[in-house]
Amino acid sequence: MRLQALLVTSAFLLTGWFGIAETAQSDLDCLIQADEVIGISSPVEGLVEKVLVERGDLVEEGQVLVTLESTAERAAVAVARARAELESAIKSNQVRLEFGVRRYDRTVEVFRKDLVPLKEMDEAETAKILADLGLLEAHENRRMAELELQRATVAVGLRTIRSPVRGVVIERVLSAGEFAGQAPILKVARIDPLRVEVFVPVALFGKVAVGMRAHVMPESPVGGARIAEVTIVDRVIDAASGTFGVRLALPNRDLRLPAGLKCKVRFVRD
Repeated sequence: MRLQALLVTSAFLLTGWFGIAETAQSDLDCLIQADEVIGISSPVEGLVEKVLVERGDLVEEGQVLVTLESTAERAAVAVARARAELESAIKSNQVRLEFGVRRYDRTVEVFRKDLVPLKEMDEAETAKILADLGLLEAHENRRMAELELQRATVAVGLRTIRSPVRGVVIERVLSAGEFAGQAPILKVARIDPLRVEVFVPVALFGKVAVGMRAHVMPESPVGGARIAEVTIVDRVIDAASGTFGVRLALPNRDLRLPAGLKCKVRFVRD
């Protein structure tokens, strides 16, 4: 009787192990999604001048998507650049300082011979100091003008909206002539990498781990098999379905694989 019970127990454990192994090798239903969807809005309010992309267009990171009307801002840049490039104030103060130094040197020389009063000596020294301060002020004003040019240039740059990611435009909300505020102007989906969501039977809990590879097979007409890597394994199991969620990252460097496809996934044992 004891031997019979041992055999029954062994048979049950083997059946359970083969059931898990069969589940691990079977194809599970999955869904391919965009890694993230980003609402592209403007950092400043303004009138949309141009929308340079349309729904379905592939975009690169840093590509210009939208420009806002910026006539006043560009004029401010021109004024700031003109001020930053002015040299007359520096040159005139430089000449004034050189004259003040020569005058002071001459006054010192004649003062030592008692040919001029102390008052004139004091006036020459003061004039030299003021000329020196005038040149310093001219340089400081030049520096402030350069900073103002930088600020004006940044203000113009904020009215040129670029894509933060490499992906595809999935929605165009505003058109030229409309007012851009906090609401998105466009929506861009990052599709490299793609996100694969799959619900795995609880029998595989502990068997699927982050970093594990899997074959992802998109539905027709795309077809084929691609290698993805597990990035997230849920720690909460859904009691009703007896499954837990797993997310995989699927490389899509050529952006040819679209998001939204159903697929099958098969985990690969290392």
